[in-house]
Amino acid sequence: MKILGWILKRKLLLLGFLAVMITANAQNTSYISNHKSLTEELSAEYGIPYSVILAVAIVESSSGVGKAAKKLNNHFGIVGSNHLPKKGYRSRYKQYDTDADSFLDFCRVISHKNFYADLKNNNDPKQWVKAISQSGYSGKPQIWEKRILNTISTNRL
Repeated sequence: MKILGWILKRKLLLLGFLAVMITANAQNTSYISNHKSLTEELSAEYGIPYSVILAVAIVESSSGVGKAAKKLNNHFGIVGSNHLPKKGYRSRYKQYDTDADSFLDFCRVISHKNFYADLKNNNDPKQWVKAISQSGYSGKPQIWEKRILNTISTNRL
């Protein structure tokens, strides 16, 4: 009986994991379709691969469902001022009028980094992700790099 209980628990855990993965994949798919044309336009303007812009947004905003993305239109975890009330949800993240403003600001921030001139119009996402992480964009650069590159690979960006 103990073995049967153990098997059932494992199956339930596996089903729960699969449900989470399916939901996350559906969120990513929707997020990508909603933001792909914008990232392609910004890629053409700034010379940053759209896959990098989109993958960073997916990771940093939890595919648009994170608090900063929902309440502040901030899809990149960019720090700055906001107009949230003093009580309730408080944040150190910058507030944007639209999602597009957040994406544009991310590209502007990246375009002012030291590595930008050397990588502009380079379509190798690995080089971009490494350069961004080494520039201090993330507090845990190695983990961040893996997450971004995995997001690019998993979503075939």
